[in-house]
Amino acid sequence: MRITEIRERTVSIASPIANAFIDFSKMTCSVVAVVTDQVRDGKPIIGFGFNSNGRYGQGALMRDRFIPRLMDADPASLIDEAHDNLDPFAIWNTMMTNEKPGGHGERSVAVGTIDMAVWDAVAKIEGKPLYQVLADRYHQGQADDSVWVYAAGGYYHPGKEIEGLKDEMKSYRDRGYRVCKMKIGLAPLADDLRRIEAALEVVGEGQNLCVDANGRFDLETAIAYADALEPYDLYWYEEAGDPLDYALQAELSGRYSGRMATGENLFSMQDARNLIRYGGMNAKQDIVQFDCALSYGLVEYMRTLDMMAEHGWSSRRVVPHGGHQMSLNIAAGLHLGGNESYPDVFQPFGGFADTVEVRDSQVGLPDVPGVGFEAKSALYALFKRELLG
Repeated sequence: MRITEIRERTVSIASPIANAFIDFSKMTCSVVAVVTDQVRDGKPIIGFGFNSNGRYGQGALMRDRFIPRLMDADPASLIDEAHDNLDPFAIWNTMMTNEKPGGHGERSVAVGTIDMAVWDAVAKIEGKPLYQVLADRYHQGQADDSVWVYAAGGYYHPGKEIEGLKDEMKSYRDRGYRVCKMKIGLAPLADDLRRIEAALEVVGEGQNLCVDANGRFDLETAIAYADALEPYDLYWYEEAGDPLDYALQAELSGRYSGRMATGENLFSMQDARNLIRYGGMNAKQDIVQFDCALSYGLVEYMRTLDMMAEHGWSSRRVVPHGGHQMSLNIAAGLHLGGNESYPDVFQPFGGFADTVEVRDSQVGLPDVPGVGFEAKSALYALFKRELLG
């Protein structure tokens, strides 16, 4: 059993939308295929992966460092004999050979993208959905039957006025999402409050709406927004300040009584641990949003979950960023608190299998081997065109 080839391509996910910090007019991502010598139905088993939105394609890092290390390794060193399968942990260790600790930046995205494809291949070799493989190995076979999801959108868009935002929120509600999220911070506070109130006209009570500043605010602005948001009783107030400014997060957490959410831009167990230690987050109320595909993959993600448990945090307080099928599998298999969903943006990567229905912000998972990419027709067509053509 061995990996015979690893293919990667950079593809565009550009769109005219913007959040408080960046626009997505030139956004790209990497797609990866890990080809194995295992054959099912006359075809080799291939694992697929991609990185979540917000970080650009990582092809250069993969080509220069991580793919050569895997292809140069002794194939036997990458095998999990106990499961007669590829060993994601040995593969991860091989990719990280000769990498200095610290500096958890873009390399975590490159490794995480390949790691996703490896886990997809592992689950396909076992002939099971990834969520069931994870449940079998780590939770006595018990995966969650359904996962709580929320619709992420509400981006700033040229020409999109208040009525456009309301129409968007209504479309999410009509598709079964009870909780929706919108962006704040690119407009002045007074304008954002008008946008929030317009969204609430559609979604109803504040507990049906999240807001996300994407790390834009300094402490003074973060507090000004917190004071203004408090009366709305929102579901959460997300990523007010720079992701590494734990002091800002701690002071804000002491000021704002509602639920806080952050963590999507922390790319290692060590950085996540610093947030838990120093960010003032409330383990009984707040949400952390670490993104497997951006933070060295599932191997590192499980270390992060172990660290959180050591600090008294339940895995149910984890709701990953990314809005895609990999995070959904992890949420179900490792008993997380839910998952982001991108019903409309960042297609075809955002969202879930074609047959998945959202009912009162809950989704089930298809019984498809691997991550289930083959059950999302537009995404699988992209993989075939870019990686198998």
